[in-house]
Amino acid sequence: MHFDLVDHVVEVSATRIVTLKHVSSAEEYLQDHFPTFPVLPGVMMLEAMVQAARRLVRHSGSRERVVLGQVRALKYGAFVAPGSSLRVEIDLHKQLHDGSWEFKGQGLLIDPARPVGDTPTAVSGRFVLRPVKVGTHAIQGG
Repeated sequence: MHFDLVDHVVEVSATRIVTLKHVSSAEEYLQDHFPTFPVLPGVMMLEAMVQAARRLVRHSGSRERVVLGQVRALKYGAFVAPGSSLRVEIDLHKQLHDGSWEFKGQGLLIDPARPVGDTPTAVSGRFVLRPVKVGTHAIQGG
């Protein structure tokens, strides 16, 4: 099953992308997480950052398919409940010699019930996207 966790691209440049994911109570993965206190699962917050970073890789002109290769210093800070949004900010840290891409990212909670400017960090960390490899060959694709 595939979940699209990028509803809108706010900005994109050669080294940075900002996206939004609006969370509604209709999201399938909220039904079990948790029935009496639905919140965006932490793994979905990470996936939102990965999907945004993939868009940044494609924006750079790369046609290589990339997958999550490594996660470091991942921290969670605020719950993202239905009715709020996750603002994902991804910065390219560097491209590695093996064709991998290293990113620093964060997801900020945008909650209409909070005062303007009060955007706590829901998730932050560093991660690497690496080319998909079968045998010794990287897979090209859209």
